[in-house]
Amino acid sequence: MKRIIILLTLIILTVLAHAQVVYEDINNTGIYDFLDELANNKVIELNSVVKPYSRIYITKKLMEAEKQLIINNEELKIRVNKRQVKELHFYLQDFLPEYRILINEFRILNEKKEDISRIRDTAIQFVPRPSSLVPRNYDHKLGFLFKKNQDFAVSLNPLAFQYQDRLFTLSVRPILGFSYMANENSNMYHRYWGASGFMYIRKYFGGYASLRDNYATQLLVQPQYLTLGTGGIYKVNEGGRTGGDWSEMRGGISVSWKWGSFGLMKDFFTWGNNYHGSNIFSDHAPSFPYIQLHINPVKWFDFYYIHGWLASKVVDSSRSYWIGDEYRIVYHSKYIAANMFTFTPVKRLNISFGNSIIYSGDINLGFLIPFMFFKSVDHSSYFNNNAGSNAQMFIDISSRQIKHLHLYVTLFIDELKTSRIFKKDENNFTSWKFGFRLSDFPVRNLSITSEYTRTQPMAYKHYLQITDFTSNLYNMGNWMRDNSQEIYIALAWKPIRGLLFNGSLTLAEHGDDVAYDSNKGYDVTKIPFMKNKTWEDQEITFLARYELVSNIYLWLQYMNTNRRGDVRYGPEILHGKTNTVMAGMNVGF
Repeated sequence: MKRIIILLTLIILTVLAHAQVVYEDINNTGIYDFLDELANNKVIELNSVVKPYSRIYITKKLMEAEKQLIINNEELKIRVNKRQVKELHFYLQDFLPEYRILINEFRILNEKKEDISRIRDTAIQFVPRPSSLVPRNYDHKLGFLFKKNQDFAVSLNPLAFQYQDRLFTLSVRPILGFSYMANENSNMYHRYWGASGFMYIRKYFGGYASLRDNYATQLLVQPQYLTLGTGGIYKVNEGGRTGGDWSEMRGGISVSWKWGSFGLMKDFFTWGNNYHGSNIFSDHAPSFPYIQLHINPVKWFDFYYIHGWLASKVVDSSRSYWIGDEYRIVYHSKYIAANMFTFTPVKRLNISFGNSIIYSGDINLGFLIPFMFFKSVDHSSYFNNNAGSNAQMFIDISSRQIKHLHLYVTLFIDELKTSRIFKKDENNFTSWKFGFRLSDFPVRNLSITSEYTRTQPMAYKHYLQITDFTSNLYNMGNWMRDNSQEIYIALAWKPIRGLLFNGSLTLAEHGDDVAYDSNKGYDVTKIPFMKNKTWEDQEITFLARYELVSNIYLWLQYMNTNRRGDVRYGPEILHGKTNTVMAGMNVGF
């Protein structure tokens, strides 16, 4: 029966398939920041609550910006400046395969004499042919290769092997990176290498993959650390050394249609507007496999749903066993289901809300229904809390209605009772984030960012480890975890295409780590916020970064940090007062 259901689902999805979905790495901050800048300047409309974006979606947004330059050329000096025009051409170069796919779709529809007004995306409507901004071919490629077959190309911008015809598209790209850090405590380096690629079969299939092998002489991100970044599953060095190596494999397959997509992924994703770490779903935990449904039937409604397979790290002793002298460990299963509804009541105002649930045991079919309120489903199935699951809710409001200004607020609710709201000695388990970014005002090419994050005690925790808000022991929400607060202020300047200067100030504080255990004689709802400051970080950072060609970065960074408190919360190299210099380069992500 299960095989029949799966087969019918695949057949239906294949019939509905339209334009494929391949997701762009969220570590490619250049393109994500550029789209954000265009949206803040009212050049494009953007729903930024869920990332990553698909490459097709990014291309459509670049085409939308290109349309503004074609249709509203007389307003060019007001809408964008010369640096932004060069950025647009630069990124269209990287997304040229997707641009060609969209243009080809337009031509096919036109040849069939279908009603073009039915095409929802305005970018395709207004750009029926490449403009002067879009290169007809790659700006830099090894022209002596594949002279007789123009479908093949080895391009230098982006650095890739490319193939494209009317049916099939393939791009294979190298991954290589090295960074070095030194301060008064010690020094360390991180190197990685691998490859990534993506492919399209015009109306039927999209897929991508990325493999990266890492090695670091010190591990900067671990489950117990309070450090911003993505963790890994490490093979720790022997002999007491603090370094290790790890492998990172990500990818996905998907099908899509005019108003949605469905795929199986193993990748990083973030939910919640932010510029310095999300407090709903962040990319702090290692990637895990999940299915994703995305629908966007009308301009004013967007919907995401995922069901993921988490790593519990809780041993299932009944299923673990011995093989000779070796003990085979089997962990309990752990899953997450989550959805996010986004409504746009007026232009450039996005109101998003959703809920999630973490559960163990067998897969619950009720959690496979995308539009459900999962906590209610759980309560209708179990009468005992210890047999149930761990539910969360979240709200995100993002406004770009004032030109140049992005305002946003995000609320993560782990546990909420209205009776506690007005009681000073009782807490709801919540995390708030307030922030804004001001782009290109009052000075062009300059942006100002500020965020404040406050997370109450017990948020992200649960009294059963099997259903806490973690995967591989890493918190999936804010990197500061519960009982913490953070102020982040940044000033960024982009004088020319690809060059970024960024200065930032971070003030982060963490309070007592209290176990979620009512049997220990305390009320978990009455843990005071930041009563005892167990750790704090005052950090001033200056960064210079240049994107030489697409996806190839060179960067230099200086950090003045003062980390005080429990040394378990950070790597040895960052303990105490330090002046740290970092330098690096990367090809791909």
